[in-house]
Amino acid sequence: MTFFEDFSTFVSIGPIHIQWYAVCILTGACIAYFLGQYRFKQLGYASSILSDYFFALLLIGIAGARIWYVIFTFDEMYATSPLEIFAIWHGGLAIQGGIIAGLIYSYYFFKKHDIPFFIAGDAIMPGVLIAQAFGRWGNFFNHEAFGGEVSLQFLQSLHLPQFIIDQMYIQGAYHHPTFLYESIGNLMAFVLIVFVIRRFQKHVGIQFFSYFLFYGLVRFPVEGLRTDSLMFGPIRMAQLISVVFVVVGIGGILYLHFKGKPISYIDKNVE
Repeated sequence: MTFFEDFSTFVSIGPIHIQWYAVCILTGACIAYFLGQYRFKQLGYASSILSDYFFALLLIGIAGARIWYVIFTFDEMYATSPLEIFAIWHGGLAIQGGIIAGLIYSYYFFKKHDIPFFIAGDAIMPGVLIAQAFGRWGNFFNHEAFGGEVSLQFLQSLHLPQFIIDQMYIQGAYHHPTFLYESIGNLMAFVLIVFVIRRFQKHVGIQFFSYFLFYGLVRFPVEGLRTDSLMFGPIRMAQLISVVFVVVGIGGILYLHFKGKPISYIDKNVE
């Protein structure tokens, strides 16, 4: 067993290599799970419900994220090496594809278990921001999802730890640590939703739609700095989806403000 044999590898056990990429994604997912489970218990639901939900969601989310990435990079990355599609430890998960797949599965799951979708969304979606924040560090260890070229002086002006500055020297130049920008932005959005919006929300589903609003606002400018965006013609696909998320978030919040169920509705629908 060998730990940290290279920058991207957490541990090697014989021929098996566990990458930091996987560690970061699974750590973030587990934290999101425990946060969601804690919230479900507060609402009076059995913890076993979220346990059944989580493991299937994790697989479906990863599959959706991978499929989304492969669709937009197939010609340049996988057309000649189709087996590489399954090598997710090399990177290549588009979180927005995972979110879309996860939402479809979530709607099915909670409808089947007779749990109002917006109640579940309020409990779960803030934690997704934590999962995404940790996931971006997986990109860091894989030397991916970085931005355009910058000077060493620029990175030093951000007062970053030296190990981040060193690892932002890629292909002969320093680059924007866009993984860090998005990670911090997601953490700030989580704090805002959980400690401000949750405290003052008056309608069920506000946290759910706030996730889309704030994640879209974080992702759009960060994506504009990146050099490896998935493209749809001349459009950065992640920016297009971010705009859709912001519109959905604002539209959903306005709808709930006028026609949504009050928070007191929750108490009438849990044991």
